[in-house]
Amino acid sequence: MTYKTVDRKVLGYPRNILFTGLTSFLTDTSVKMIYSVMPMFLMSIGASKASLGLIEGVAESTASLIKALSGFWSDKIGKNKPFMLIGYALSAVILPLYAFVVSPMHVLILRFAERFGKGIRTAPRDSLIAGSVTNNETGRSFGLQKAMDNSGAIAGPLLAFGLLSLFPDNYRLIFILAGIPAMLGIFVIIFGIREVRKSKAELFQKFRFRDFSKRYYLFLGIIFIFTLGNSTDALLLVKANEAGIKVTFIPLVYLITNTVAVIAAIPLGSLSDRVGKEKILVAGFLIYTLVYYWFGRTSDTTAITLLFALYGLYSAATDGIQKAFVTDIVDRNKRGTGLGIYNALLGITLLPASLIAGILYDRVNSSIPFRFGAAMALLAAILMIIFIISGGGKSQPEPGSRR
Repeated sequence: MTYKTVDRKVLGYPRNILFTGLTSFLTDTSVKMIYSVMPMFLMSIGASKASLGLIEGVAESTASLIKALSGFWSDKIGKNKPFMLIGYALSAVILPLYAFVVSPMHVLILRFAERFGKGIRTAPRDSLIAGSVTNNETGRSFGLQKAMDNSGAIAGPLLAFGLLSLFPDNYRLIFILAGIPAMLGIFVIIFGIREVRKSKAELFQKFRFRDFSKRYYLFLGIIFIFTLGNSTDALLLVKANEAGIKVTFIPLVYLITNTVAVIAAIPLGSLSDRVGKEKILVAGFLIYTLVYYWFGRTSDTTAITLLFALYGLYSAATDGIQKAFVTDIVDRNKRGTGLGIYNALLGITLLPASLIAGILYDRVNSSIPFRFGAAMALLAAILMIIFIISGGGKSQPEPGSRR
């Protein structure tokens, strides 16, 4: 297949991959400024822990089908940039509006609208990254995306910490200022990113389940099981606060996770290109098992801080590499659709995952949701090992497939 790509590299990466990463950095700075304090803000206006899980789950799940639709649509018309522009712009407009909410229901509405924007942009963005990759370095390229994303997740909590230190409990000021980096990201898309086009003969016109391999569906099944135990990170922040870490320092605890993820994402992505992405994913699932098991066992603030660091290593070993693996096992002209279905599955599964965790936290005790998450991750790791042994981990195209 012939793709019109941009060969020019910036700082050793194809132009599109670097500027897409920069857009993610700016947007995630805005999102994480808000996200790092949102659990405490919600608690301050009367939300329960079950409500935290409900808000996150509904927001992600109800917008998740958009990820599959936008991915398919981008494959059908052969363009990704318009979806990125609309999706990122919607989030940039919504974020400052959190400053005006007075109830958890208002947060739910805005959270849904903001995640709707993410649903529009995510699969087309990932498809554009995949289409801009050179030398088959999908792991390294998605590793950069993950590193830039998490760099924003470092900058955001740092800014939130600074603002909370200067203006204690002034969450609404944080929400207003959070819109600025996201707006800058829109200009990066407009002036920095170029379309990766396909010819009309190469466009994916009609969705059929048989167009995707058995390996793809088996992998989605494993991801579904893992995600059932991968509830909202808001409960981790609540656990840290209940263990004795002051609200002002909660953004810094979350920053530890993202710092480790930034440091490890590109090396682990490059390693996955050499040794196999499926092997790195098994390691990531096992790290998650260890982290969640001990979150359910300890209330020691030092131990919890170390667990947040390990959580960053898990994140680096899974998030970008899962997308890279999907890219490897799906035909080029179906990547937007394949990544869209994958992202939609994550969003849909987050609703029951977050509800289960929130209800267990409120009605049983604080350790049970973490132990449940550990059990699901261990099961996913075992299934992934079976997947590898049975040959499902091979990312080569099936005979006759168009790559």
